[in-house]
Amino acid sequence: MPSIEHIQYVKAPIEQVFAALTTQAGLAAVWTDNLSVTPEVGAINSFAFGSGKPDRMKVVELVPGRRQLWHCLDSDPEWIGTEISFDLEPRKGKVAVTLKQEKWRAVTEFYRFCNYNWGVFLLSLKGYCEDGKGIPYQDRKF
Repeated sequence: MPSIEHIQYVKAPIEQVFAALTTQAGLAAVWTDNLSVTPEVGAINSFAFGSGKPDRMKVVELVPGRRQLWHCLDSDPEWIGTEISFDLEPRKGKVAVTLKQEKWRAVTEFYRFCNYNWGVFLLSLKGYCEDGKGIPYQDRKF
């Protein structure tokens, strides 16, 4: 099964980066400001983009300062059943953030579009953690 994988290096404390990926305030600044997030295993987090129905992600794993894993319950049909992970590792004054979206059924046009946008997500995360300004969905041009 195809996977999307990216890495970004963020010059910020690992706790700050983890908070940006797991909290309402962090994900609102980085991904979309229309969301409902609870950072605990078993929680169902929702993220809305535009006028469509929200994406729903179940928090499967949460290791403070190290890892978060979501299982997609509801979204675009190509996303349902995929797993999105964020792994953090300290590296010489920076944090290496590895993002993966695994269990895609096929490489499609939408897969390629999402691959690009995960890169934008990591750029947004870097900007938010280093400079205080992310690029949430509402501020992006498509």
